[in-house]
Amino acid sequence: MNIVKLGKGRDSSLLRHHPWIFSGAVAAVEGTPGVGDTVTIADSSGKALGVAAWSPASQIRARMWSFDPGTVIDADFIRERLRRAIARRAGLLSETRTACRLVYAEADGFPGLIVDRYGDYLSCQFLSSGAEFWRDTIIAALAELSPCLGIYERSDVAVRKHEGLEQRQGLVHGQEPPQWVQIQEQDRLFMVSIQQGHKTGYYLDQFDNRSLVQQLSAGKTVLNCFSYTGGFGIAALKGGATHVTNVDSSAPALELAGQNLELNGFDADQAELVQANVFEYLRELKASNTSYDLIVLDPPKFAETKHQFKKAARAYKDIALQAAQLLNVGGTLVSFSCSGAIDPALFQKITADALLDAGREGRITHYLHQAEDHPVALPFPEALYLKGLVCVLD
Repeated sequence: MNIVKLGKGRDSSLLRHHPWIFSGAVAAVEGTPGVGDTVTIADSSGKALGVAAWSPASQIRARMWSFDPGTVIDADFIRERLRRAIARRAGLLSETRTACRLVYAEADGFPGLIVDRYGDYLSCQFLSSGAEFWRDTIIAALAELSPCLGIYERSDVAVRKHEGLEQRQGLVHGQEPPQWVQIQEQDRLFMVSIQQGHKTGYYLDQFDNRSLVQQLSAGKTVLNCFSYTGGFGIAALKGGATHVTNVDSSAPALELAGQNLELNGFDADQAELVQANVFEYLRELKASNTSYDLIVLDPPKFAETKHQFKKAARAYKDIALQAAQLLNVGGTLVSFSCSGAIDPALFQKITADALLDAGREGRITHYLHQAEDHPVALPFPEALYLKGLVCVLD
């Protein structure tokens, strides 16, 4: 048996069922566990606290499978965890919602595993040693529990190097997905590239927030910044926006945004596609006295680690300040951060400071977060990464 013994007083987070054990908490290792092997976690007195997946290369040295020391981690355990996660989303998928996250890592008791469904295909990521160890078992269980035409792996992410794992991408079951997979969310249609798109192919976490922007957009001119493939822009037009400007630095993303506009029945008179650096473009708009009724700011992660949060805070403040100067009186700012190092309270303060410097007053009408298929386990607040504000400006 492989046993990982914690230092004295280093078990407090585990007793609250937080699933991560950092390297500094480990006092001794009995046995020779391999990468991804199951280990028993014990406190300093030797009392067993649960079982975890071992990751010797990572600062997160072990990730908990179960807080019951008697749990056996085998194929049946893996299958049951997946079954429960998929069952939790059973009411979300429908004829008018054909894409959804099926497994969200620690929030579903499966550290390091992401599984998204796009129509008839699954896209998955194995981000931890434990998920990697059980990869073949997971793939077989997914094919059984969520029947599909094919399962495609998108483990082509830098975070795997922290686990001592190589990046990997490719078909793992069934048929290769076509270049474009069409999905539907309510009355919005999108083409998704499972092989090349961001994350597993698309930003499913913004489902509810796109629906809210759709409700807020009637009769408004809209600026959609960091637009990617135009999700918020499509939502705004579906909600009756008079014109949308989508801005992104990626030409391929904007090309797909154009396809999505056409797919939804919109033409070039209703939406503009601008390839530009958003920071620079906002300043150009200010110089030309351009204004909007609603602005969406959905930037990429500015802070990968807590050490980068000051730089990220400056970036979030800059774009919010610039956007505030472009909004008409009574205009709406919809602003997001997906940086885990920026918590909701700090993000609100950054936004407040930006409006102050812009000489604008504003009120928050909505606090936003990720969609319900990206739940947050109560002992694991790190699962809440997406936060957003809807502010109406005077």
